[in-house]
Amino acid sequence: MRRDARVDVWLDVACLFKTRSLAQAACRGGKVEVNGQTARPNRLLHVGDQLRITRSGWRQIVVVRGLTARHVAKADARALYEDRTPPPTAEELERRRRRRELGLRPPSRSPSSRERRTLRRLKEGG
Repeated sequence: MRRDARVDVWLDVACLFKTRSLAQAACRGGKVEVNGQTARPNRLLHVGDQLRITRSGWRQIVVVRGLTARHVAKADARALYEDRTPPPTAEELERRRRRRELGLRPPSRSPSSRERRTLRRLKEGG
């Protein structure tokens, strides 16, 4: 195994992002922190580093347990990190349940008029 690896490559190899370009975009956008500092894509990771990844409303915290620059099977990729993300709070679970019940689509596109009205009612509490 290697002694260090680039953040963007490791995030892709560890299957935390679908592609390396998505991992790079997250790093450039300030969505990835290594040991409390915002990480650029070319930052080198070491075993024991703690990563905090922010994704659309939730955070994932992982600790690097192994390094490799080559793709491995998904089951082996899970051995490269330890997931220390705290379980969701009751409020978060309720929010997720509500969104599922209302059939709101993921925010990958602009909401429809119906979805905007539903979101407005949720936010205003009416």
